[in-house]
Amino acid sequence: MTYAVPRSVVQAFYKAYAARDIAKVADFVADDVIWTISGPVDVLSFCGTCRGKDAALDMIGRKISDVYRVVGFEPHAMLVDGEWAATFVRLSARMNSGERMVSYRLAHFLRFRDDKIVEAQAIIDSYDAAEQVLGHHLGSDHDAEPDKELVAV
Repeated sequence: MTYAVPRSVVQAFYKAYAARDIAKVADFVADDVIWTISGPVDVLSFCGTCRGKDAALDMIGRKISDVYRVVGFEPHAMLVDGEWAATFVRLSARMNSGERMVSYRLAHFLRFRDDKIVEAQAIIDSYDAAEQVLGHHLGSDHDAEPDKELVAV
């Protein structure tokens, strides 16, 4: 029989994760977990890949809080299928460097084995997150005065 994570396990994990209760989060993380957050490493220093439970918990418990304090982590959609769970989330946080708040979307893809996360992929809406964390618009070539010699395709 193929393993299927119970929805109640995924919901219990997110309850602990949203509360930033590292002791409870640890109960859901496998010793050999690979946890990746895809995002702007230069702006959000906790982005990257962690290998192993200790590294993942350090990232969740310390590295993220070095940048900002999470005040909201609200899943808007959740799909649980077999060993996988996918969520679309709104994260809200207060920057440590001041009173500024940031709020952006991210997607989580979690693979479970025996009710523990063995693989986690988080994909941040990095452009939006970077602008908010930096506190200014990043701009683009589209913001510049158009070059009369170029044709956009």
